[in-house]
Amino acid sequence: MTNAEENNNRNSVPILSWDFHYERVNELKSAFSDLKKVKQISTEFHWDDKSLDVQERLKEEVVVITDLELKIVFASTGIKKMTGYTENEILGKTPKIFQGPDTSETTLNEIREAIQLQVPFEKTVKNYKKNGKVYDCKICGVPVFNLKGQLSHFIAFEKEEKSA
Repeated sequence: MTNAEENNNRNSVPILSWDFHYERVNELKSAFSDLKKVKQISTEFHWDDKSLDVQERLKEEVVVITDLELKIVFASTGIKKMTGYTENEILGKTPKIFQGPDTSETTLNEIREAIQLQVPFEKTVKNYKKNGKVYDCKICGVPVFNLKGQLSHFIAFEKEEKSA
């Protein structure tokens, strides 16, 4: 074997390992970018966001922030994997974009009531992906108040529930 062949054999790394590394680096970049955007919103509207634990929750959940008219102003990058929609496709729309015929009107009314009362809620609803596929979405919704105690936004931590 020549010297060049020995070097090639010794330094070879399976391409798959680079793929995993690249994928992980992209996940970390996305999480950092998402956290930065939430921090910007938090700072702009003077939230006390310590209790929201966004950094930890971003690891496992999709974060959606709406204004007081329930128009989406932010969605973490995980929204694409969960729903098929990109953030840009849903900005300015309401969460109704994810609802359809199998979405429980009773559950939606319970969520509306919690929003009107400005209290946290936890519900699982049947939502629809961009391709029309139905999925169970566990939503932990929280009203967000600014430092003066005024309602500013609503934040939802969402996760697709896997069917048994």
